[in-house]
Amino acid sequence: MATTMGKGEFIYEVVEGWGKLPDGWSYREVAAVGVDRQDRVYLFSRGEHPIIVFDRDGSFLRSWGEGLFKRAHGITMGPDDSIYCTDDGDHTVRKCALDGTILLTLGIPGKPTPYQSGEPFNRCTHVALSPKNEIYVSDGYGNSRVHKYSPDGKLLLSWGEPGTDPGQFNIVHNICADQDGYVYVADRENHRVQVFDANGKYETQWNNMHRPCALYMGKGPNPLCYIGELGPGLPVNKEMPNCGPRLSILTDKGKLLARLGDIRGGEAPGQFIAPHGIALDSKGNIYVAEVSWTIAGQHMKPPRELRSLQKLVKRN
Repeated sequence: MATTMGKGEFIYEVVEGWGKLPDGWSYREVAAVGVDRQDRVYLFSRGEHPIIVFDRDGSFLRSWGEGLFKRAHGITMGPDDSIYCTDDGDHTVRKCALDGTILLTLGIPGKPTPYQSGEPFNRCTHVALSPKNEIYVSDGYGNSRVHKYSPDGKLLLSWGEPGTDPGQFNIVHNICADQDGYVYVADRENHRVQVFDANGKYETQWNNMHRPCALYMGKGPNPLCYIGELGPGLPVNKEMPNCGPRLSILTDKGKLLARLGDIRGGEAPGQFIAPHGIALDSKGNIYVAEVSWTIAGQHMKPPRELRSLQKLVKRN
């Protein structure tokens, strides 16, 4: 019997085992996922083969990026058949063609700026694109900033600083933008998503979430926002139910519409371990990348790999 998640208009069937790797291959873990205009699915993994591409049915097509990336973190699909790969271990963002050809590099490979200096980059995490193809970079683990670049890579402005007030950040973990130019930032350890205009002016914030980790903004007018939330991370509360890991679906005004996942994390169908990246295809199906090794696998005795990719098929 198929496992389903959600309720009302938001019911999804869990597709177990989607995406068949070549014999002997491993994801290790999938940090991010993207879908192109042909519904081909691009996984950014922390294994030996960083970019792994499947067709919509889960058949392996190709891989690339071997030896290029140090630590996969985020990918964003561009409208011009490009892919932006954010590498927090290398402190860079690389814009690539879909065959892996590097078109643009932001940041100096292997050279972080000083911790909390505000200068790009110190462990950057993700990329969003404005309606004009301007590039926003969330930065990240070692900074508390958002940087805005022109499409050709010129730094235009930056905003943010450490803290808990509006416009301040405590781990800028993900970022997305809508067709009106508003920018949505996952302020992970402040348990909120902050919303800014195109010039970094604070507009509002969304609360009632737990460690927002992944963001995906739908297309078109009145898009939906999909948020992957991590579960409790401290020994004192790690077994607390109803705080994630889970997926939440909101309107672009921050109204909660649905939550997907069990009240506790786990490996069973219908549960999440660590949703870290989200993408949707043209049918409304959801792909979820989970950093399961980082969160759970390496701490098990003995350590072992866990499921790190899920496909959820929309049923209505």
